[in-house]
Amino acid sequence: MRQAQPPDLVRMYRISGLSSMTKTLITGGRIVTAVDDYVADILLENGRIEAIARQLNVTDAERHDASGCLVLPGGIDVHTHMEGVQGPAVNCDSYETGTIAAAFGGTTTIIDFAYQNRGESAKKTLDDRLALATPQVAIDFSFHLILTDVPPAVLSELPDMIEREGITSFKMFMAYPDILMVDDASIYRTMRVVGDRGGMVNLHAENGPVIQVLIEEALEQGHTSPKYHSLTRPRLMEAEAVHRGIRLAELAEVPVYIVHLSAPEALESIVAARDRGLPVFAETCPHYLFLDDSEYERPGFEAAKFVMTPPLRAHDCQQHLWRGLRFDDLQIVATDHCPFCFNEQPLGLRYSKQLGRESFAQIPNGAPGVELRLVLLYDGGVRTGKLNLNRFVQLTATAPAKMFGIFPRKGTIAVGSDADLVLFDPERKQRLSASTQHSRVDYSMFEGREVTGKVMKVFARGELIVDGDRWLGRAGRGEFLQRGASGQIL
Repeated sequence: MRQAQPPDLVRMYRISGLSSMTKTLITGGRIVTAVDDYVADILLENGRIEAIARQLNVTDAERHDASGCLVLPGGIDVHTHMEGVQGPAVNCDSYETGTIAAAFGGTTTIIDFAYQNRGESAKKTLDDRLALATPQVAIDFSFHLILTDVPPAVLSELPDMIEREGITSFKMFMAYPDILMVDDASIYRTMRVVGDRGGMVNLHAENGPVIQVLIEEALEQGHTSPKYHSLTRPRLMEAEAVHRGIRLAELAEVPVYIVHLSAPEALESIVAARDRGLPVFAETCPHYLFLDDSEYERPGFEAAKFVMTPPLRAHDCQQHLWRGLRFDDLQIVATDHCPFCFNEQPLGLRYSKQLGRESFAQIPNGAPGVELRLVLLYDGGVRTGKLNLNRFVQLTATAPAKMFGIFPRKGTIAVGSDADLVLFDPERKQRLSASTQHSRVDYSMFEGREVTGKVMKVFARGELIVDGDRWLGRAGRGEFLQRGASGQIL
C-alpha cells in the first residue's frame, strides 16, 4: 500500500482554484524563518510568494511597508477544538468565530478535530465535520480524526483516509473511560494499520481508569470544588500513560505524537525514547509555560476557568518544559483551544463552565488560547532569552507544517509557498484582556497581563485578512488541506 506523499505544490494549487490576480508587495520587513533572518521585500501573487529580494520594484502592486516589523510565516496551530461536544457541553467558539480569533493572533492554519461517535464510520465522521466547518472557516484547515471505536470495519477505512482524503493523523484517548478512552489493543492495532502508510497516532496520555478511581474517591469524601480536578489528575498518571504509549509505538515500529504534555515526569520518557532514536514527538501549550496550579486556589468557582486536561502543574515544572522546547525534546507549541464561557449568559448553560458548579467532575474541560500563542511565546520566550527568533518560528509554524504533512506549502517564507504572512511589531506593548479578544469566550486566562509584541497585519494566501484591529476576511474563505505523511519529515 502506498504511503501518503508530501504535498505537491503544483497539484495543490490546481485544486485550490485561486483566481485572484492581485499583486501585493511587502517592503522593508525583517524576514524570519526557522533558519533565516534578513531584511528584504516580498512579492505576493496568485496566493503564493512570487519573489523575495533586497529590493523589488513593482509598479502595479498594492504596497505594505513592514519597516520595523518582523515578517513571519503564518502560524499553524495543530490542536484546536471548535464546536466540539463534551457530553452536555459545547465549545463556545464556532468555526467562524474561532478561526477569526486565530487570525488576529497570527495563525493562518489550524488542524482541528473530527470526532467519531461510537458505531460511526471514519468516512462519515470526516464528511459530517467538513460539512459543518467548510462554510464557516476563515483560514485554511485540516482535521485529526478522533477514533473512539475501531472495529475491523473502521480499521479497514483508515488507508483510504490517508491516501484519498489526506487525513494522516488520528487521535486516541487513554483517558475518559466509557466516553472517549480506547484500550491499548485498539491503539496498537491502529498504529500498525496507519504507521506504514504515512499516518500517525496522536495520544492523549493519562491513565484514565486510575484517575477515575481518584475522582470517585474525592467525590465520596465530599470534595466538589474545582481544585480537585487538579488533585485527581496527578503528574505520575500522565507519565505512566506517556511511557506506555511510547512502548506501544516502539512495538508497532511507528512514530507517535503526545498532545499537550505538561509534566516533567512525562517529558523524561520522551527524552529517553528520543535518545534511543525512536520517532517520538510531543507538544506543549502556552498555559503550561506561563501558568501554574496556584490558579486552583482562587476563591469560589473562579478556579473553574483553569479546568483543562491535563491540569496546570506546579511552577517548577515550567523550567523543564522550556528546556524541552529549547533542545527539541518538545517540537511544537499548540494551544489546545477548547473554550467554554465562565458565565451562563449570553450563550446559555450548555456553553458554560457553570454546568459543573455542583461538582468539579462536571466542569467542561478546556480553556481558550488560540489568539494569544504567538504574542505569549514571543514575550515570554524570545524576549526573556529562552528561545531565539528562529526557534520561535520553528515551534509555531515550521515544525507543525513538517510534522503534519503541509510543508513546504505552509510553515515557511519561500518562493512558491503559500503567501501566509504575519507582520509582527516586536516593540508594541499591549495588555491582554477578554474585552479585546475576538473569541466568543467571556474570559481570558491571562487577563491584565502586559506583553510586548503585537500582530499588526495578517495575509492568508496573499489576501490581507487582518489589518490592526480590522477584520477584512470572510467566513468560508478557508481551504481544506489534504495532507501528506505525518511524523515523517523533521
